[in-house]
Amino acid sequence: MNNSTKLKIMLSFKNRVLLFMCGCFSLSFSQTETLKTYTFESVDSLIANNPKPVLVFFHTDWCKYCNLMTQTTFKNEQIIKILNQSFYFISFNPESQKTVNFAKKEFKFIPKGNRSGIHEIAIELATIEGKVNYPSTCILNKKYEIVFQYNQYLSVNDLIKVMNSTLINL
Repeated sequence: MNNSTKLKIMLSFKNRVLLFMCGCFSLSFSQTETLKTYTFESVDSLIANNPKPVLVFFHTDWCKYCNLMTQTTFKNEQIIKILNQSFYFISFNPESQKTVNFAKKEFKFIPKGNRSGIHEIAIELATIEGKVNYPSTCILNKKYEIVFQYNQYLSVNDLIKVMNSTLINL
């Protein structure tokens, strides 16, 4: 076999490997749906036109279980699909100092000391037995009534059960 033939075979092999890698790369990105997130303010107007339940996920930067839910539960394709189709999803950090206008009320951050505090909307929607813990998940119906509250980690399977049950019972 001469050098020219060897070169053609090597180039052909490299081209096939390159095409294979490109195909795998494009497949891994083409099927991923992005989770749509909303703000409290935007949900007010959206519900008027297209009523859906609202799922609120309260989390903090320092909470390891919050971060775990963010990286696993809310990255799951089935969770993303259900949330995007049937819910308005709000991800909210209760340590945010931004004033929130929601359901014809104004909610503010309440400082509790040196660089700590809690947002009034978390107190309103995430309080269970007099306490707010993180992560906390709350589902509201179209009238903003709480239909589900839970203040611990929810796995993919558990959240799917909760969302499906909520949709059936609304």
